[in-house]
Amino acid sequence: MDLWQSGRKLTELHGVGPFIAEQLQKRIENPAAGIPPSDPLRRDFLTLAAARAILARGPTSRKRLRGDLHMHTTWSDGSGTVAEMAASGKQLGYDYIAITDHSKGLKIAGGIDEAEVAQQAIEIAQANAVEGEMDKCEVLRSIELNLNPRGEGDMDPECLVRLDLVLGSFHSSLRLKDDQTERYLAALRNPTVQILGHPRGRIYNYRAGLSADWPRVFAEAARLDKAVEIDCFPDRQDLNVELLKLAREAGTRVSLGTDAHHAWQLTFIEFGLAAALQARVPAERIVNFMSLAELRSWVATVRAHSETTFSFRNL
Repeated sequence: MDLWQSGRKLTELHGVGPFIAEQLQKRIENPAAGIPPSDPLRRDFLTLAAARAILARGPTSRKRLRGDLHMHTTWSDGSGTVAEMAASGKQLGYDYIAITDHSKGLKIAGGIDEAEVAQQAIEIAQANAVEGEMDKCEVLRSIELNLNPRGEGDMDPECLVRLDLVLGSFHSSLRLKDDQTERYLAALRNPTVQILGHPRGRIYNYRAGLSADWPRVFAEAARLDKAVEIDCFPDRQDLNVELLKLAREAGTRVSLGTDAHHAWQLTFIEFGLAAALQARVPAERIVNFMSLAELRSWVATVRAHSETTFSFRNL
């Protein structure tokens, strides 16, 4: 207050940029004006304190968590190496992590092509070849496949079937206001995808995300036995609790991924786990509670079903 009254800029305060400075000035000038509770850009996000309070009511859930299925490394737009992410996973007591760097179509995020996927496999194999570690964290070969609005990926399907897991996500046309149900159905029917990543595409105070007939989308995911993701990154938290309740009613599998871009961000898993507990998603529907063998078996079964139902030639 003293800084503002002296005519100096609020951006002189540590950690305050132009946007926050503008919000602070509005509150100073009109203390009664708060953040509208109905603002869709800020609605239904858990705070860390709230997430931890929810987890405290279900302490056994942490022990059932076997891994994290969404993260990025220096191969795309992350800052940690494969080995560093694996070390973080091991520290958290995980049995496995999935490295899901961006695919080639998302150039702004350093997406990798088929040749780089093969090169990355060597680094992943080296991380998994650590001797004398009975409790090592297995690194799974995966990718965050960039999907266009028609649900089509940007990588050779023959490359994708050699991976342990494929997470498919939309990264374009995310501000459309009309119903996007068909986009989601197409993505789920893509035979190369097992998990639909951050489905709505929402970001706190930036983008509200897409709309769809969610019961229909979740019913299709359940029919195909594919999973929808809770992106645990604090400003995403996507899917949110209300949509997770609909996914629960449809019997849909749910996957947790931190979308970590640094090794320490694997701790963001708390947000997603808390949301799953708040929505009362059954433990048997949470992919990350599977053992590594169960996870591999599920992926193999989903792939086999997709190959008999959908044709790669249509991608």
